[in-house]
Amino acid sequence: MFNPFKPLEHIHAEVFTSMPGKFRKKSRSSWSDPNRQNAEVECFLEAPAFDREGNLYVCDIPFGRIFRIDTKGNWELVVQYDGWPNGMKFHKDGRLFICDYKEGLLTLDVKTGKLENVLRTAYSESFKGLNDLHFASNGDLYFTDQGQTGIADPTGRVFRLKANGELRRLLENGPSPNGITLATTEKHVYVGMTRSNSVWRLPLMADGSVSKTGLAIQLSGGVAGPDGIEMDAENGLLVCQLGVGIWRFDANMLPTHLISSKDHGKHHHLDNVAFGGPDHKQIFITEALSGDVLTAKVPFAGKKLYGHQ
Repeated sequence: MFNPFKPLEHIHAEVFTSMPGKFRKKSRSSWSDPNRQNAEVECFLEAPAFDREGNLYVCDIPFGRIFRIDTKGNWELVVQYDGWPNGMKFHKDGRLFICDYKEGLLTLDVKTGKLENVLRTAYSESFKGLNDLHFASNGDLYFTDQGQTGIADPTGRVFRLKANGELRRLLENGPSPNGITLATTEKHVYVGMTRSNSVWRLPLMADGSVSKTGLAIQLSGGVAGPDGIEMDAENGLLVCQLGVGIWRFDANMLPTHLISSKDHGKHHHLDNVAFGGPDHKQIFITEALSGDVLTAKVPFAGKKLYGHQ
């Protein structure tokens, strides 16, 4: 009998760089109290994103910080502000777009540190709490509005902001929509639904609407469901599952690889991933609570991103 599952290949990620001690001050914040059950935290890293020069940007949600990390692993604070930055992607004009849980959709001039607000509301209604975003090749921006939604409150939303400024709500019944990406063909949107431990596939019709949304991947285990997700050049999907590691699924959404740290006890919150390196066959992973950024060589390249075109 034909078995579509190949033996799973395990890849170990190593620490690339760690947040310097001068940026660490264990404390509580208005974000960590409800999201980390009043625990003191040094950071909660998210949203790795590369600029065209090869610098890696990461954000620190509870303390409203965005850092730039050079190719040697040196950290620089770009901006600190009264917000909760969560997801980040570069526009082709060099601006860094930020999904901020508190402030909505922002842009950052990474050279000057100037922040500007793009969207505070949707149709005059406040967002629940923006999480992550992804650009299409034509400049359309897809983003998730997660808030505190879950399987008991499946009202999370997915939006598209077209390059011409038109906003459309594509989905409004998501149980915690988190990471988001597009297939290489750009005919499907994939969304990680954290609280249902699954990834949904949203087919895009010719007129830009969504029809026949379905389940692409159903996970199990872990301490939570999928967080950040990213597509590779072979239409495979990388899925960060908290407590497990980074799954890689092929174009048929069958598992082929699992990437994790050898120090699983320290690195069990691998929450988001970005492709980098000269051939885009190296991934960089944010570990939320330790302040570490991990890296691993992989046998598949990342798909070309809008901000690098």
